[in-house]
Order: sequence, then structure tokens, then C-alpha cells
Amino acid sequence: MARSQRRVGLVLARASRVLGEEPYYHEFLEGLERVLTPAGVSVLVKVVTDRDAESETYERWAAQGRVDGVVLVDLWPGDDRVALVHRLKLPAVVLGAPSTASGLPTVWTDDAGFAREAIRLLADRGHRVIGHISGPMAFAHTQLRREGTEAEAGARGLRLLHAEGDYSYESGRTAMAELIGGAPTAVVCDNDLMALAVLAELADRGVAVPRDISVVAWDDSALCQLAVPPLSAMSHDVGRIGELAARAVLDTLDGAEPAVYQAPAAQFVARDSTR
Repeated sequence: MARSQRRVGLVLARASRVLGEEPYYHEFLEGLERVLTPAGVSVLVKVVTDRDAESETYERWAAQGRVDGVVLVDLWPGDDRVALVHRLKLPAVVLGAPSTASGLPTVWTDDAGFAREAIRLLADRGHRVIGHISGPMAFAHTQLRREGTEAEAGARGLRLLHAEGDYSYESGRTAMAELIGGAPTAVVCDNDLMALAVLAELADRGVAVPRDISVVAWDDSALCQLAVPPLSAMSHDVGRIGELAARAVLDTLDGAEPAVYQAPAAQFVARDSTR
């Protein structure tokens, strides 16, 4: 059956439980559709369990002509999905660092730079032992954030503690339980949901925020403002990032040369979770 309009696909290889809780992709999709829908382009979203299923989806979509292009997210260094969309001749936009994209257009957030900024701001507030709860280390953007935190901590002579989560609430609690023995006075979390979990874990342990430990989230969704105490955050305009991805999609579908679309700079928003 012929399609009446163009369509772009987005495959998310995450547990549906995590996606249902995490606000990032809800805000990203809102921004994406805000630009694509008036341009006559619909968005097809599919949630799968792993990367093999994601690659199979691209192959099936390309064979069936289901989509005119795709947006790739959560790339690994040397990610084979980039080679796959090239082989399938499937127009694609990468949400991530240009170094992962092998000539594809990218919407780039300076993860390393903003991670350095978070550590710098905490160091300026007197913190000398800082925890970092990251997302999955397989992701290129997680590795960049880790590099940024380590670089700034090294430059300032700080002690940096690491724990890895998967963006879920449960993983945030587990990671905070791992870090507490290192006696951090501040913790930076790679998403808002894990930061909420950190608040809960600390409350259960009788640790006061921010008197004993300061907590910083990453995206600054509405969850940060509703938290008790309200969460300080490295605030990203996720809706605007979605709009930039949509513009990159439209340019790509129209045959434009690959370009780098720079996301707006993150801004530190101080609330009651930091001292």
C-alpha cells in the first residue's frame, strides 16, 4: 500500500520499563514532531530489547519501504549500525558525537565539556570527593562524559568515584549504595530518574541533602522541579534538540550534504539539592 506522506523511524533499544519512566525521549519526540508534522513527515517509533533486534528492524524497514529515513541514538564507538544504514542506503541522522557518525549528519551535544562544567561547579562549591553515576559505559556519550569528569577532577586534584547505571530508577539506587562507602560530598547523575533514586536512597540511609551530600541531575525535566528537595541540574533543552534532529532529517531527505547541528549549551540550574 502506498504511503501518503514521508516517514522517519526511531528505534529505541531500551527496556520498555525504563522508557516509560524516563522523560528524555518523551521530550525529544515532542520536539521532533513539532517540526516534522507540519512538514508532512510522520514518526514511527519502535521499542526493541537489544541491538540485534534494532538492526533487524532497519533491514525490514528498508526492504519494505516503511520509512524514508531514521534517527540513530545511543551509538557505540565504531557502531556497526552506521555501516548498516550506509549499506541499506537508508538516510540517517545521528544523535551523538560526530566521531561516531562516519559522515552522517549529527546533532551534537558537548557531553565531555558539560560533564567538566558540572565537576567544576561542584569543585568551586568546595567539594573534593565527587561521585558520578553514569549510564551504560558502552555508549559513546557516556564515555565522553566519563572522560570529561575525569579530566576536570584530575586538573583540580579531586577524588572521583564512579558507578554505572542503566538510566532506571532501580539502577540509581544501586549505584548510590555502591558510592556511599567512598564518602562523596556530591554526586552527579547521568539522568533525572537516577538522580531521583539517589535522593530516595540517601533519605532511607538518613543522609541529608544537601547538608551531607549535594545531588546534581543531567537533563532538567519537570521531575527535577517536583523532587524533594528540588534537584539542581545541568539543564539541556531536550525539546530543542528534538527540533534540531527534525531539521537535520528534513535536510537529509532533501539531499543536503551531511552537517553537524550544534545543540544549545547546557546551563547549570541551582536548586535546593546543592549547597
